[in-house]
Amino acid sequence: MESPFKVILGSSSMARRHILAEMGYDFTVLTADIDEKAIRKEKPEELVMALAEAKADAILSRHQNVGTSVEAVHTTLLITADTVVVHEGRIREKPSSKDEARNFIEGYSGGRAEVVGSVLVTNLKTGRRKAGWDRAEVYFYDIPAQIVQSLIDEGITLNVAGGLMLEHPLTSPFVKEVIGTADTVMGLPISLTERLIQEALTWP
Repeated sequence: MESPFKVILGSSSMARRHILAEMGYDFTVLTADIDEKAIRKEKPEELVMALAEAKADAILSRHQNVGTSVEAVHTTLLITADTVVVHEGRIREKPSSKDEARNFIEGYSGGRAEVVGSVLVTNLKTGRRKAGWDRAEVYFYDIPAQIVQSLIDEGITLNVAGGLMLEHPLTSPFVKEVIGTADTVMGLPISLTERLIQEALTWP
């Protein structure tokens, strides 16, 4: 059965695409090209919320006609999200170099990190926006130097917040415990996203 509304995922993240597909949604992907470093907030919750909003604004300004062609028939929802890692009180975004990625991953060894993720759902038909954030804690076993090196060589850690890719086969054996949900760590908290979708569809 065709969904009564259309979904656009405003993210290039493969993990977010995977989660949204697992949730049962058909969607198209548009990416936001924003300077994330230009947006600074002291609190991680405020930062991820501001970044999700900036991504939505960038997509809407670049694609003025997004959703309008099907507006008469379909409601269109734009989903944007952002994730940061907090380690020893410091906010970590995507590593800017392999050296920084190495420092990040070595820092998690035998320790813990907190992941804070936001979701923003924009109803393009009504303009209604619903946003929220979730957090999870990740505890690690000691991560061997050769595993860290393999992750750095692969380069994929440069594309994720804090260089932390929980679902990676090299990383997952060294995850001791997750307090919260794995989907929050991967970048799209499922229960939060579902709630925001329903809220964005509700009028007024």
